[in-house]
Amino acid sequence: MPSLSVTRTTVFRDAAESAGAEALGSLPQWRLDDLYPSPQSEAFLQDMDKAATMSRDFALRWKGRLADAAELDGAQGLGAALQDYEALDDLLGKLGSYAGLYYYSDMTDPARAKFFGDAQAKLTDLSTQLLFFTLELNQIEDGVIDAAMARDAKTAHYRPWLIDLRKDKPYQLDEKFEQLFLEKSQTGSAAFNRLFDETLASLRFDIDGKSQTLEPTLNLLQESAPETRQKAAEALSKTFADNIRIFTLVTNTLAKDKEISDRWRGFEDIADSRHLANRVERPVVDALAKAVEDAYPRLSHRYYRMKAKWLGMETMNFWDRNAPLPESPTRLIGWDEARETVLSAYHGFAPDMAEIASRFFDRGWIDAPARPGKAPGAFAHPTVPSVHPYVLVNYLGKPRDVMTLAHELGHGVHQVLAGAQGALMCQTPLTLAETASVFGEMLTFRALLARTSDAKERKAMLAQKVEDMINTVVRQIAFYQFERKVHTARRQGELTAEDIGKLWLSVQGESLGPAISISQGYENWWAYIPHFIHSPFYVYAYAFGDCLVNSLYAVYQNAPDGFQQKYFELLKAGGSRHHSELLAPFGLDATDPGFWARGLSMIEGLIDELETLDKTVG
Repeated sequence: MPSLSVTRTTVFRDAAESAGAEALGSLPQWRLDDLYPSPQSEAFLQDMDKAATMSRDFALRWKGRLADAAELDGAQGLGAALQDYEALDDLLGKLGSYAGLYYYSDMTDPARAKFFGDAQAKLTDLSTQLLFFTLELNQIEDGVIDAAMARDAKTAHYRPWLIDLRKDKPYQLDEKFEQLFLEKSQTGSAAFNRLFDETLASLRFDIDGKSQTLEPTLNLLQESAPETRQKAAEALSKTFADNIRIFTLVTNTLAKDKEISDRWRGFEDIADSRHLANRVERPVVDALAKAVEDAYPRLSHRYYRMKAKWLGMETMNFWDRNAPLPESPTRLIGWDEARETVLSAYHGFAPDMAEIASRFFDRGWIDAPARPGKAPGAFAHPTVPSVHPYVLVNYLGKPRDVMTLAHELGHGVHQVLAGAQGALMCQTPLTLAETASVFGEMLTFRALLARTSDAKERKAMLAQKVEDMINTVVRQIAFYQFERKVHTARRQGELTAEDIGKLWLSVQGESLGPAISISQGYENWWAYIPHFIHSPFYVYAYAFGDCLVNSLYAVYQNAPDGFQQKYFELLKAGGSRHHSELLAPFGLDATDPGFWARGLSMIEGLIDELETLDKTVG
């Protein structure tokens, strides 16, 4: 079911002042009415009651009878059971999506937090009644399932989901244990996830007597004035240090919780559960990680040496990493311009892609302003196929914010197209889920670059793209290695904040290289990264997606005829096909040792182009 963010009419004064509210224009806030009008609405309450009745009736009808159902067709057959289960999955997902999006609108509001907690508790209770279904299905002999799919069209429709489900079989526990794990998650992992979210949302960072939240403070790291970046970094470091005990407790608890779960389920490697969820093989991820690590000197180390020179520094401070170049435009980009930029780039690739993306703007599917309590960062939440996705950004008018918008709308387009697969097969593994988002960024960047004739502006744009790609590939693989070190060390005992900080600095030093000076205070910057908490080992999916898109884009440039159709077929597949099957029409194979090198070579080529431009424009 979809997991998990945002709406209030008050304006976040600090964010608006720092970004220039007038320059940004009218920023949209999403309308959640397509899910439910309000937490107390009759529609929400009725659907919660309906979900309880449907869950109870489903269990009474099918529990203990699936083996027999696999021998039957029609209303008593396995296909009918699968249709009922999918309808329940969609309804429970709709309820959970609304609770999550409403809560993430303001995580510091006690009423919203209570609503979210109560809704999650009810949905967890209902989900425990349905645990039997997948467990019982996996107890049926393969031959019986195969025969049912061959005989019954309803069952055959779910063939990809049934085949995929069998991959979980070696790691499933008895129903009572699965029920205990699920119910205890409310007071275990889910509770610590919520503690992290609410703590992060409540943090305030003081700069020159002005208190503000995380997003606008991080935004100051992209300001042109070095003293502004330094003050922002010092404020971030101080507040992280003041709250590091909470973040350390959360990290220790969730790492131990995962170790217990992995041990009971029989996973060998600390990241194997993520690989299974992503439907990607461990050797493929290992090859990706090694290829990126081997490329550190050619990518991040090399680029940051160049950037230090451009900024007139021998070495950059860690807070200068995302500083704009002197050539970079300083004006804020208004929301209307951002919209036009992304949609025109999408339209240049495929008008259908732009049409789908335009729905997010026209129908209230985007929440853009930065506000107190709002979830930081950005995401696209698919909700369920019977409704539509929603996008959250914290738009402050920087060029990177435009790219973030393009990224999340790529997710949104993907989710709309995959929705036709239905609730059970629409969700794409994370490794492929990043394909459309990164491709959307690439389309937007290439469209902007094609409009640019000024050499200095082109240099600034290329530099920003290289930085974004380094952040997506190098930085995320460094994050992945950090997580591996933390989870490995946690198995030997609880970690102190100092222990975690040392592991963090070790991977940062390796990935960033000697051109960036890492000084005191940076040791705690691991604390605010939500992926470490919500989705352990998620981060390599960004690098997977970026390298994959680099290869895909090269195919598009070399042979554009027919590419759009094949690309849309990839997106429409959702989670119904393995990455090897989806990439084959493009002549790509992620198991090929040279695949990742080709993806990384595009980043290296952009750095080459930057060096050439640098000699031209100085």
